[in-house]
Amino acid sequence: MEVRFLGSGDAFGSGGRLNTCFMVTTPEIRFLIDCGATSLVAMNRCGVDPNSIDKILLSHLHGDHFGGVVFLLVHAHSASKRDRPLVVAGPRTTEKRVMEAMECLYPGSSKNPWRFDLTFEEYEIEKEWCSGPVSLMAYQANHKAGEGPACALRITIEGKTLTYSGDGAWSDGLAKAAAGADLFIAEVNFYDKDVSFHMNLQTLTAHLDEIAPKRLILTHMDEDMLERAKNLDFETAHDGKIVEI
Repeated sequence: MEVRFLGSGDAFGSGGRLNTCFMVTTPEIRFLIDCGATSLVAMNRCGVDPNSIDKILLSHLHGDHFGGVVFLLVHAHSASKRDRPLVVAGPRTTEKRVMEAMECLYPGSSKNPWRFDLTFEEYEIEKEWCSGPVSLMAYQANHKAGEGPACALRITIEGKTLTYSGDGAWSDGLAKAAAGADLFIAEVNFYDKDVSFHMNLQTLTAHLDEIAPKRLILTHMDEDMLERAKNLDFETAHDGKIVEI
């Protein structure tokens, strides 16, 4: 399984990084984990055909994590003439929020006569969601993103487990999602700053023995955390980074 960090930044583009968007590729499937507002830019920059994406799995409904779905759908309809199916899955209210965003940014686009099969699915907290070879368990994250829950995602494919924290401070849900994962991609927005609904490195470090992921990669860092990360013994994400698990 290949994981490519198309975007590894926070909401504000700290360090010039693009919004969250991770692409997972196996011989059977290619999907995105989150699709922040700059994701189409990231795909073009990395030479990734947006039409090659089979599914988009969303952790929560903030613009730097789902805003790019709008641009991808408009591109699929108006530019690339996509003809292969696409599944967009996320927490409760995903379809509603995507369509509202489309109407806000491109009035009338939510009523497009889609040239391809577009399916929205919504997963429930701690209930297994399956689609093709992908199995996913969503856990409640300590974060707020409107009507629907914010989630930490535990994804299993090809016998490997990939956990993405989404955004959020430490929580029991995050601990369950990350426990023993082959790869844990963790939001660490701050180094030691205590901010509601976001993680800092000192808090995460205090819990690492408890969750014991096989590999940890830090992402979604602010300017201070990016500068400190240069001298820390932790693996970090950057736009374009590719890893195998």
